[in-house]
Amino acid sequence: MKVDKKDIRALSKEELRTFFESIGDKAFRGNQVYEWLWSKGAHTFEEMTNISKETRAHLETNFVINHIEVDSLQKSSDGTIKNAVKLHDGLIVESVLIPTAKRTTACVSSQVGCSLDCKFCATSRLKRMRNLNPDEIYDQVVAIDNESRLYHDRPLSNIVFMGMGEPLMNYKNVLLSIEKITSEEGLGMSPKRITVSTSGVPKMIKKLADDEVKFHLAVSLHSAIQETREQIMPFAKSFVLEDLRESLEYWYEKTERKITYEYIVWKGINDKKEDIDALVQFCKYVPCKVNLIEYNPIDDGEFQKASETATDTYINALERNRIPVTVRRSRGKDIDAACGQLANKQ
Repeated sequence: MKVDKKDIRALSKEELRTFFESIGDKAFRGNQVYEWLWSKGAHTFEEMTNISKETRAHLETNFVINHIEVDSLQKSSDGTIKNAVKLHDGLIVESVLIPTAKRTTACVSSQVGCSLDCKFCATSRLKRMRNLNPDEIYDQVVAIDNESRLYHDRPLSNIVFMGMGEPLMNYKNVLLSIEKITSEEGLGMSPKRITVSTSGVPKMIKKLADDEVKFHLAVSLHSAIQETREQIMPFAKSFVLEDLRESLEYWYEKTERKITYEYIVWKGINDKKEDIDALVQFCKYVPCKVNLIEYNPIDDGEFQKASETATDTYINALERNRIPVTVRRSRGKDIDAACGQLANKQ
């Protein structure tokens, strides 16, 4: 009779301990297996050498380790690395290693495709196929950390949930993955080095605040005028700016942590004085900083990068109002690894 194998990494440490007790073994075996799965990143039960062969065979019969596999790796001329990651069911997501002088950042995916419909983003054209499990998100980070050590001779320093998918539409699994990443029994990374970027789902932003998360929050804003934002991100009809603002005020009240607004300036779309004035006003509601992002075209030409003059006008207006602003230059454009370009082209 064929046994329907369970994904062993879906079990908590306590559940593993209970499993071993149920088969007449010692509960501490659960601790050993948990360490192999998370701290040591075992891909197979055979690797668990401090466990008897008989026990390993029993695990093999009942469970499976649905580990990711780096299907292909591309290296950019600027040192950026893009992984096409194959999941256990054959679906592919992409994740990126972004090295700079001061840090190495993993940009990870949370969904296969995306739940939302931002017109400027290649991922949104794939539509959402499924949410990633916590272990699949965790594995992306481990793979990038290994590559950072191999190719750049230093460990990963930061993680951003800015890859494929809307993280807050996969809320439970994203938070579970961060729990594992920050746990001493996982990767032991500080939550202060993690940023979750959302297109703006007010209800879930409030839930983040209520759940007292310790990581940073970034919001893809791109316009502080409702009609313009709907043109860029049609889903914004359901998540209006007024509700978004209220949720961000709630976030700050609960966490006392600044928000980062991700903002691309496009020619003829949001490069006018009224767009700049609206952003400055929106920034006054909650302590924040603005990341102006260089636009990366996705083939059809509907969106075009604004002039340097328009970007400079934004910078001057924000600085004049004492709103911190940085300009993020694109990395990995030559391998379609830059912001908004992840689309499984291969």
